[in-house]
Amino acid sequence: MKLRALGRSGLQVSPLMLGGNVFGWTADEATSFRILDAFVDAGGNFIDTADVYSRWAPGHEGGESETILGKWFAQSGKRDRVILATKVGMEMGESKKGLSPAYIRQAVDASLARLQTDYIDLYQSHKDDPATPLADTLGAFGELIAAGKVRAIGASNYKADRLRAALEMASTLGVPRYESLQPNYSLVERSDYEETLEPVVQEFGIGVVPYYSLAAGFLTGKYRTKEDVAGKARAGAVGKYANERGFAVVATLEGVAREHDATPAQVALAWLMAQPSITAPIASATSLEQLSDLIKSTSLTLDRASIEKLNEVSSVPVAA
Repeated sequence: MKLRALGRSGLQVSPLMLGGNVFGWTADEATSFRILDAFVDAGGNFIDTADVYSRWAPGHEGGESETILGKWFAQSGKRDRVILATKVGMEMGESKKGLSPAYIRQAVDASLARLQTDYIDLYQSHKDDPATPLADTLGAFGELIAAGKVRAIGASNYKADRLRAALEMASTLGVPRYESLQPNYSLVERSDYEETLEPVVQEFGIGVVPYYSLAAGFLTGKYRTKEDVAGKARAGAVGKYANERGFAVVATLEGVAREHDATPAQVALAWLMAQPSITAPIASATSLEQLSDLIKSTSLTLDRASIEKLNEVSSVPVAA
């Protein structure tokens, strides 16, 4: 895989970021290890997780994904082949949330212990914390970088005005800036990123690693009617796309996929990789078969006509 630069951080990352939200949740430890080995052996090096993964699952407390990654690092010896990204800020228990300096210091040490590593390549604010001044948060991240615990920082789920404010403040204060943004962006979720966030990331030259790149599985082609969505485990996540516009996007994806001897998922990811502001879309796999499908997207180059077809069918707002 050809590597891409992440902002000005110096991190050279693969064009596909492997999502770690499934590790310890829908992918058990043994399966997770096989997926991680296969991803790295195929040339991938960019892996995303968060301290909160997978706190939402019954009986989980958070930290499950980081713990599995830590065990894999210890067993495989492949830590130096990975650009590791994790996050802080989501609630991990009583008084364990947000981006205050005290909590960031506490959370990073907990993540490092679970991950069995002494540094994090990309440490991201999982969401904005309006209760904590931006200067305090950025200052705390600066301390972590100075201490060697973190190489670069990023932001996730920030609105454009707050992202701009953080970037400008970093310049004013002379502290490390966010080098990446992790937004919700895909063929069926375009307007918020393209209209408000993309101008900011392009102005400041930061990387972009979108999540829900396959819209919670909707863009894999497994949902073709509203009946396909009803009653499924991800009905809540994909339900808003189950309309005329969403199914038109899927139909176009399938058509382009046939023309390129590819799958809809590969085409959806290749479309993202073709966007000038995108560094690497995030996608998760719970089997080696799924991973193989995702990896093939990195060698798929869409022609201009295919990109224009996808642009046109997906340009209608989500609510249409």
